[in-house]
Amino acid sequence: MESIQAIKQRFGIIGNDAKLNRAIEKAIQVAPTDISILVTGESGVGKESIPKIIHQLSHRKHGKYIAVNCGAIPEGTIDSELFGHEKGAFTGATSTRSGYFEVADGGTIFLDEVGELPLTTQVRLLRVLENGEFIKVGSSKVQKTDVRIVAATNVNMFEAIKKEKFREDLYYRLSTIDIHLPALRERKDDIHLLFRKFASDFALKYKMPTIKLADEAVSVLLKHRWNGNIRQLRNIAEQISVLEQNRTISASTLQNYLPNSNTNLPAVIHTTKSESDFSSEREILYKVLFDMKADLNDLKKLTMKLMKHGNATDVQKENEGLIQKIYGGDESNYEESPSNIEVLSIPSETSHEAISYEDNSANEDKYHFAEDVQEEETLSLQDKELELIKKSLERHNGKRKLAAAELGISERTLYRKIKQFDL
Repeated sequence: MESIQAIKQRFGIIGNDAKLNRAIEKAIQVAPTDISILVTGESGVGKESIPKIIHQLSHRKHGKYIAVNCGAIPEGTIDSELFGHEKGAFTGATSTRSGYFEVADGGTIFLDEVGELPLTTQVRLLRVLENGEFIKVGSSKVQKTDVRIVAATNVNMFEAIKKEKFREDLYYRLSTIDIHLPALRERKDDIHLLFRKFASDFALKYKMPTIKLADEAVSVLLKHRWNGNIRQLRNIAEQISVLEQNRTISASTLQNYLPNSNTNLPAVIHTTKSESDFSSEREILYKVLFDMKADLNDLKKLTMKLMKHGNATDVQKENEGLIQKIYGGDESNYEESPSNIEVLSIPSETSHEAISYEDNSANEDKYHFAEDVQEEETLSLQDKELELIKKSLERHNGKRKLAAAELGISERTLYRKIKQFDL
């Protein structure tokens, strides 16, 4: 088994941090097995080095190694890319295509940003992990593959599981072994070492003298938070190497290349909201409508009780809770005195007297529109239509053309209606 230092030299890994060494040691130990690995860490910490180490130290090193950036593939084509498709499976599928799991049979697949996979693809991936089976898009034939899967993510997987963006069973299937790479700010002793390595590489690349940091600049370098980690450090080393004429870099010069001069700001902690949030405005609107419907039903119940009992005082006492629910418990929203409540006084069921409306606050007849209710008014559309046609024909002395124009229909339609209703 190769030593950690030998592996670092072989794969170009710089640094002596204990957490980094532990991650490499775990990769060396699990490489000979076929255990699924999940590599975690912030973006830019170099997670892509771990699957390369695992593949090269495994019995699959002569097989194919395919790295897939799951976040860079559109959701509509990710299944086709990973599992392949049959000719005619979808628009543009002019020929049968082999997916990565078929091509890499006997080798290793590195799924970078696995947390970005759609839920439907996660189901397919879980089947591959459990029994090595997959089905091409547009096919019903089950195929077998022997692939070692190493995944990586910078997403908080437990938060993603909680939000139902990642399957819990898939997470535990992928993370049989979890290898975590530390952020650059946790590797203080390695920051200047990495900067010097990058400065040397860019000096050779661009054929110019190597830049060096003054002591004050080294202090600034170590205090910076480096949210972009090694990728950000490399980018800044390249910018300075190309742009600066003076090859000794002062603290003020270095600060000009950093995102901000306040290099030791506290981290922003994202807290979970305590109250439950609706996922969309549509759900909020639905809730408002359901609440309005419930209030309307309560109001109907109260009205029916008033109509049946006729005594507002008794009804108000018995249904005080219901009244407060409808009016929000605010006495200003309704009259406290029962004498001010307009009551429908209903005669006995056997009586055919008209409904009378009592209002003690005014003697004028506000309900002049009330009619005898000997018989409930019909709401049949056909009867209304018949009535309108009759009135229009009578108004125009049976002239169908004028009646049709008034009704807003064609004369032919009117003639058909006349035949239908036998007018």
